[in-house]
Amino acid sequence: MEERASSRHTITLDKREKLTASGVTDVLSFDEENIVAQTDKGMLIIHGHNLHIINLNPEKGELSADGNITSLSYEEESLSGSGLWRRLFK
Repeated sequence: MEERASSRHTITLDKREKLTASGVTDVLSFDEENIVAQTDKGMLIIHGHNLHIINLNPEKGELSADGNITSLSYEEESLSGSGLWRRLFK
């Protein structure tokens, strides 16, 4: 299996409509309002409307998405696992 070329995490957001991210290891959940992605730097939560994943390549660590992106935030990993999931699925 090929190791990812870079573990460097970057995000590019173009006009709040197109997002590209590197250093993404997995997408844990997604729908039209939220994308939850595991990155090298923690859990990335993308909020918005009409969100779509265009490309996901965990081997290369790449994620591309589009839609109306309203916010990006990071969640520190919790041993209890309750913080993020409780807020997302209220």
